[in-house]
Amino acid sequence: MAGSGPRSGSGTGRRVAVVGGGAVGVTAARDLAAAGADVTLFERGDLGSGASGRAAGVLYDAYAEDVDARVGARALERFRDLSGTNGFAFRECPYVMLAREGDDDLIDAVEGAAGRMRAHGREVETLSGEALADRFPGIDAGDVAVAAVAGNAGWTDPGTYVAAMAERAAAAGAEIRTDSEVSVSTTPPGVAVASEAPVTRRFDAVVVAAGAHTKRVLADAGIRVPLKPYRVQALVSGRDYDGPMWYDASAGVYARPNPGGLLAGDGTVPEEADPDEWERGADEWFIAEVSETLRERAGHDPAVERAWAGLCTATPDGDPLLGEVADGVYVAAGWQGHGFMRAPATGEVIAEQVLGEDEGVEQFDPGRFDGDEAFEITEGMAVETGEDTGVPE
Repeated sequence: MAGSGPRSGSGTGRRVAVVGGGAVGVTAARDLAAAGADVTLFERGDLGSGASGRAAGVLYDAYAEDVDARVGARALERFRDLSGTNGFAFRECPYVMLAREGDDDLIDAVEGAAGRMRAHGREVETLSGEALADRFPGIDAGDVAVAAVAGNAGWTDPGTYVAAMAERAAAAGAEIRTDSEVSVSTTPPGVAVASEAPVTRRFDAVVVAAGAHTKRVLADAGIRVPLKPYRVQALVSGRDYDGPMWYDASAGVYARPNPGGLLAGDGTVPEEADPDEWERGADEWFIAEVSETLRERAGHDPAVERAWAGLCTATPDGDPLLGEVADGVYVAAGWQGHGFMRAPATGEVIAEQVLGEDEGVEQFDPGRFDGDEAFEITEGMAVETGEDTGVPE
């Protein structure tokens, strides 16, 4: 991962199609166009109408694996650089991961992950429950055995990022086409817009960053990838909250400040969902369980203003697919709930790969799979010994 963005002029003359108008797609489109490529972005609905528009907007670089930590750090750097322009704001806020007394496996996992995060240069402290209560009086830490506090963190409204980066992409010369469902072809790379069929537009490269629809888009082109969409859930409370972001690993619930209140989730349903036919409203059990945790952990009796579900996309190993899957055809999907928070960095990486400036991230190379792997969906935010921790995007 180069970390400096595609060089201006390096893409001059290259025609590139980007399929998907979420956070990763608009970032890749902007970076490609800024480098001189002739870019057309195709979005089947409105920009940000998929996973990005339903994301939680929690942002941090507190990963226990070195590659993830570097990607997270680069993403935060770009979020901060964009803040204050085009209507986008990054709001600084510490992020707390905690485990309750008696949950010995989770206690060990949080302590171990925090140590590995620090080893990779992340700004993370380990606190006792008593020290956590002193630092953040708004958190009820009476049953907390250990907490890891990440200082390099913040939150935002994901929709404003998509809109801001799309504006920058258009300003750099990218054509943005909404309400444009497409099919992808290979040898040579091409895109056919459903409303213009059977005409196929030829490109030098096609980037498929279509979120939950990525598997189907690529399958229609004869490309198999191991991706499974699954539901996660969130709600917004209109009651005041003045505290840090936190993730209670014992309860499987996270929360962050929100204008006028608080946003909380997770409500993962570990079953493969149909990306066209899925329940977009939140489940009653989710609202009840999250509300109870909010009352216990933050003394917050939620006034629920809205509750919804979004789709995350899983892979067999929890890492994304980021790279070339056929000559001139690239994929950027499978974020396991961490896609939005890493979008500025991963959009940059895929743009650099298309332009031949970077070999990408070996750990995320889609060639590590055959495409027909059988696997179970695991919760993207779960804390497990020896693995990363996180929250839904």
